Amino acid sequence: MSTPSPQSAETRFSNTFLRLKKKLERGVGEAIADFNMIEDGDTVMVCVSGGKDSYSLLSILLALRERAPVDFRIVAMNLDQKQPGFPAEVLPAYFESIGVEYRIVTEDTYSIVKDKIPEGKTTCSLCSRLRRGIIYRVAREIGATKIALGHHRDDMLETLFLNMFFGGKIKAMPPKLVSDDGQHVVIRPLAYCTENDIARFARAMDFPIIPCNLCGSQENAQRKQIKAMLAGWARDYPGRIESLATALQNVVPSHLADQRLFDFQGLDRHTVVAEGDTAFDPPELPRSGGDVIRITPLD
Repeated sequence: MSTPSPQSAETRFSNTFLRLKKKLERGVGEAIADFNMIEDGDTVMVCVSGGKDSYSLLSILLALRERAPVDFRIVAMNLDQKQPGFPAEVLPAYFESIGVEYRIVTEDTYSIVKDKIPEGKTTCSLCSRLRRGIIYRVAREIGATKIALGHHRDDMLETLFLNMFFGGKIKAMPPKLVSDDGQHVVIRPLAYCTENDIARFARAMDFPIIPCNLCGSQENAQRKQIKAMLAGWARDYPGRIESLATALQNVVPSHLADQRLFDFQGLDRHTVVAEGDTAFDPPELPRSGGDVIRITPLD
């Protein structure tokens, strides 16, 4: 495991970093409160892959636990999938250095994936299913009441567009949900945090990052497209990504077309709805100062 250099240790205590740390902790704290993610007496199993997101999640949860109004147990969990060259000693050494309870699970999912998936095809789907099954099993073994994953706001938005563009669904990663097997509650405390802030935090903390070598440099092509699209919007249209994130919490079923969410067949002029037929009205966008910007539609 690498040790922080004097320079990185100094950066970690700079005013800029302390503001960033406070921002991330506030975001995680708000998400936990808004969605009631962690309760008194919970055992939270934090899945740590060795990447920047899960390291940051574990660090922030440990910091928040010190001053939380509820008492909860944290267990860090890593799945060693037996990828060639995986540095198995890194995470146990890191966990011991910070004094967190942990569980290392070794399962050769690498061989299964390589055997089942043809060369050149994306391995992510099968790998993810195998990994989820193992995570659920370990959560039962340690008595975890919550499973914490390191997905952040950008992951949630990317998933939203992936499902819309390629799956025909308006569906994202929720901050909190029941697991596939119905036995656990999965939480994403980084739901309000941006990938950029997490990356800056991880660099300053000098976490011993472990890259995923299961698929080499392979990346889901569709997710890569969505990530590039969102990055372009963030660069060219400041505030657009924040508006999209806000939209996830402002769904108006009467203005979509899902008959399972709204009774369109039974609707008549006496039906009470949140808004009338304002679909052709220009959207109102709030300014930072509280005023409203009205966008005039093109002819």
